[in-house]
Amino acid sequence: MAAKADLSDSRKDSNQCSTDVQSSVKKKTKCSNGLKMFMIALSFSWICKALAAVVMKASITQIERRFGMTSSEAGLIDGSFEIGNLLVITLVSHFGAKSHIPRIIGTGCLIMGIGSILTASPHFFMEHYKYDSTLNGKPLENSTAIYTPCSTDLNSTSNNKSSVLLESGCKNESALPMWIYVLMGNMLRGIGESPITPLGITYIDNFANEGHSAFYIGILHSLAVIGLATGFLLASLCIKLYVDIGYVDLSTITIKPIDSRWVGAWWLGFLIVGILSIAAGIPFFFIPKSLEKPTNKRKISASLDISSTKENRSRRTNCKNPVQTKESKNLTGFFLSLKCILSNWMYLIYLISSLFTFSSFIGYITYLSKYLEQHFDQSMSKLNLLLGIIAMPTVSISVFLGGFISRKLKLKTLGIAKLFFISHICAITLKAMLPSFNCERRLVAGLTVTYDGSDQETHPQNIPSSFCNSDCNCDPILWDPVCGDNGLTYMSPCLAGCKSSVGHGKDLVFHNCSCIEANHFQSRKASAHLGQCSRTDDCSRKFIYFMTMQTLSSFFFGLGGSPKIMLAFKNVEPELKSLALGLHFLVLRAIGGILAPIYFGAAIDSSCLKWATNNCGDKGACRMYDSISYRNIFFSLCLGLHVPVIILNIILFMIMKKKYGENNGSSNSGEIDVDESNLKEPLNNNIQFEASAHEDSETHI
Repeated sequence: MAAKADLSDSRKDSNQCSTDVQSSVKKKTKCSNGLKMFMIALSFSWICKALAAVVMKASITQIERRFGMTSSEAGLIDGSFEIGNLLVITLVSHFGAKSHIPRIIGTGCLIMGIGSILTASPHFFMEHYKYDSTLNGKPLENSTAIYTPCSTDLNSTSNNKSSVLLESGCKNESALPMWIYVLMGNMLRGIGESPITPLGITYIDNFANEGHSAFYIGILHSLAVIGLATGFLLASLCIKLYVDIGYVDLSTITIKPIDSRWVGAWWLGFLIVGILSIAAGIPFFFIPKSLEKPTNKRKISASLDISSTKENRSRRTNCKNPVQTKESKNLTGFFLSLKCILSNWMYLIYLISSLFTFSSFIGYITYLSKYLEQHFDQSMSKLNLLLGIIAMPTVSISVFLGGFISRKLKLKTLGIAKLFFISHICAITLKAMLPSFNCERRLVAGLTVTYDGSDQETHPQNIPSSFCNSDCNCDPILWDPVCGDNGLTYMSPCLAGCKSSVGHGKDLVFHNCSCIEANHFQSRKASAHLGQCSRTDDCSRKFIYFMTMQTLSSFFFGLGGSPKIMLAFKNVEPELKSLALGLHFLVLRAIGGILAPIYFGAAIDSSCLKWATNNCGDKGACRMYDSISYRNIFFSLCLGLHVPVIILNIILFMIMKKKYGENNGSSNSGEIDVDESNLKEPLNNNIQFEASAHEDSETHI
């Protein structure tokens, strides 16, 4: 009776929804409407941030070509988002929860939108994109005009334009490269996105009905996946459009989306995302700081209030005197907690293993599209379309199945570990099979084969001249490939020795090519058309096999996604779960998210055969890679990083099996139920878990 009286008094004195029958209905309705408005606004912001993340990943190669950068420099731009996010995420998470959460999220959306628009802004201040072309920006106006690529006039500069560019173009270069604004915009986007996930989930859990938080967060995760898939479709559309669409006559463009010089409308995706992000931030300024929370108290059964499980006892013995009280927020308490976590060998092994895995994934997903473009002759637009309609739904289903299996089978700690390890081994095994689906090296005269078409064990490096084009006064730097009737690709029609041409734009055809005739090709009028020679049908089939195997590998990675996150806090003290998760993602994003694109890009750059040259004569974007070297370097890095992961996972599982098996008897295998452990945790632990689960679901593409 006394307990009921105390509960009644607390309900009367609180500012939450009244228990009075008549007023309760009105207040609960008002509370529900406010939360619904917040959920709608937050859902829109989650879609926008997922959209922006995909657009950046999908556009990084276009940015690389537009600004004449190496892959490692483009990797720095890609990692700048993580730099901006990590600069403020801790401060925002700590101080933001005590402030006006909706306004902070709204401000973050505005900053995120401004960052996206800043990323796109260089397009409007730069000159029109100029790619290497034998026509030198002066396309033929009609099909009867004749253009002579092979000029024997030594005084002519129509083909040898390198000196002209060096003298005139370099003087006009700005002291500050324009790609700096792209980097700053991406970093600003990272700063703006930082409060959306942690503070958004905090607000939901503060004011949602008892037991409804997980449902709302599940809705957010589902909408985020929709945002990811939509992002790939948007990127596919933008890349298919020419970068200067609306400013130039597209009929004069001689390159196609499959060409390595093609630059799509990368800026359009960032502009759209920026406008949507700003619009997503406006509703948050009309949402109150707090809502009248329903009176339902969080109820935990008495059986769960007692630290009864033997596994909890065994975990507490790992670290003496853990920081348990909320008052211990000073630096001393923080460092004691940090020392406690880092002295936990199981957590430390898991952290290092996750770092290797995450680094491999980031490098792989960043440069996978470029690999498929170079190796299988697939356009970036098509590749992003396939990722949007095939890969993302597959990953979404697998992540759901991973959580469903864990719950359905009521897996405990060792069961979760087994599910994660088995799915991870399957995924790595399938990925290890991907290099076997390969196409032959391109036959490019002067790069991979000689001008007579003979294959060599070691390809000649940049030897464009031959007896058949020695009198043509060709520019050796120019990259405007043509495919000869003999099946060989030449770096330019001039280097193919072509004497005449017919047509204009993409339909331009070159005739009387001396190098093709010299190759004993039976034709009086040996000709060549723009673009590299197409791959064989066998290569197209291998691309289908590659994508099928890649999809299966992604499925198994996603299947272990939820168990992987749960292992991040299963082996630490309950009071330190939030810190364990925070440290886990801090290390992954700081080291893997920032550094992996840079060193992956630097390694891939070493396989480049033909570099573009900017106006100052410096190395620009790579026009052609040695596909075999690219494949070997790319998969050696990806799979090599997984070797220590397998070893560490085996060690971790052996330690866990020994620890929990000995401490908890044979009946339950010493394992704690998944749901049981979560019910006892503070609110912040739940927030960190949900946020991290979302991050992990985005990575297994």
